[in-house]
Amino acid sequence: MTGTLHQIATVIAWLAMNTLRVMLMGMLCGVPLWAWADKAPPPHALGHAGHGGHGGDKPMVHRFEDPKHWAKVFEGPARDAWQKPKDLVKSLALAPGMAVADVGAGTGYLMPHLAEAVGVKGQVIAVDIEPQMVKYLTERAQTAKLTQVSAQLGDPSDPKLGAASVDRIVILDTWHHVPARIAYAQKLLAALRPGGMLYIVDFTKDSPEGPPAKHRLLPEQVQLDLQTAGFEAALIPEELPNQYIVRGKKP
Repeated sequence: MTGTLHQIATVIAWLAMNTLRVMLMGMLCGVPLWAWADKAPPPHALGHAGHGGHGGDKPMVHRFEDPKHWAKVFEGPARDAWQKPKDLVKSLALAPGMAVADVGAGTGYLMPHLAEAVGVKGQVIAVDIEPQMVKYLTERAQTAKLTQVSAQLGDPSDPKLGAASVDRIVILDTWHHVPARIAYAQKLLAALRPGGMLYIVDFTKDSPEGPPAKHRLLPEQVQLDLQTAGFEAALIPEELPNQYIVRGKKP
């Protein structure tokens, strides 16, 4: 009798373990692969309130599929105080009539500032990899009657910008999300017109804002990324308390 009870208990334990294993596999299969693997979607303009811990020094990994939720996170006076969008846009050396791409535009935090800088004869291209964000950006531009603004879907490994199509590219709070940064930078280089500029704005190591310190990039790392991709890269002066700006110029 004792042997029979032991066998029954063993079978029950085996069934419980396998049931748990199946449940766990089902949960994992329900998560988009790039939501946890080392293939993070690159561009999103981030407020970083959604940053969680990730192991190692891999790129930060997030999906941003709910624009209305993220608009509350990304925008407002609290962020303006340290992001200083007007001062930031001045650093881009934009002029009326220019074409500028905001790669990782998110909810369009920079949209009105960029549109004002290039004027009605200029062009602002807001790029994001989330279809819902692109829809939100389009509707936001239409509501604000910013006819110089268009939104388009990018790819995790390609901004999908035309060759020699823009004068400026800005990547705000996003470069540390890019897994294959040099290859991505080469695509950005191809999208710029001769003499065009790429501006990467990201967090300093001691910034109270931004992702965990282990996921932050030194400006020297960003400069090396751009130089390796073919840019003339330099750290430029700025008025941002928590961030640096690295400029890459197309020769």
